[in-house]
Amino acid sequence: MTSTVEYLGGLRTSAIHLRSQNSILTDAPIDNQGKGETFSPTDLVATALASCIMTIMGITAEKNGLDISGAKASVTKTMASNPRRIAQIDVIIQMPSKNYTEKDRKSLEAAAHACPVGRSLHPETKEVLTILWE
Repeated sequence: MTSTVEYLGGLRTSAIHLRSQNSILTDAPIDNQGKGETFSPTDLVATALASCIMTIMGITAEKNGLDISGAKASVTKTMASNPRRIAQIDVIIQMPSKNYTEKDRKSLEAAAHACPVGRSLHPETKEVLTILWE
C-alpha cells in the first residue's frame, strides 16, 4: 500500500503516506460545498503535476550535471462542469538564473513533458506548460 485515507467529516479527509507517515488534509473546495481551508483533491492533482514535472526535470538535471535548485512553479487549475472535472492545468516554471545552454534547455523541456502524472491525466484535461528561463 502507498497510503491510507480517512474521512473526517465535514467534507475533509486525512491521507497518510505509509512509508514516511507524512499526512495531508483535504477539504472540498468552496465552490463545491466545502470550506476550502486546505488543498482540495483536485488541487492535489494539479499540484502533483507541477511537482512531478519538476522532479523529472531534477532527475534529468542530475544525470547531466546541472543544478535546477531554486526553480519554482505556479499552478492554476480550471474546473469544468457537466461533468465536474479538471478542464485545464496551467503550470509556469520559473527557472533559476544559471547559464543553461540551448542543449540543456531542450533536455530539461523534454523531461518536463515526460512526467508520469501528465501522462496519466485524462486526454480531455488540457495541460499548459510554460518554462521561463532567466
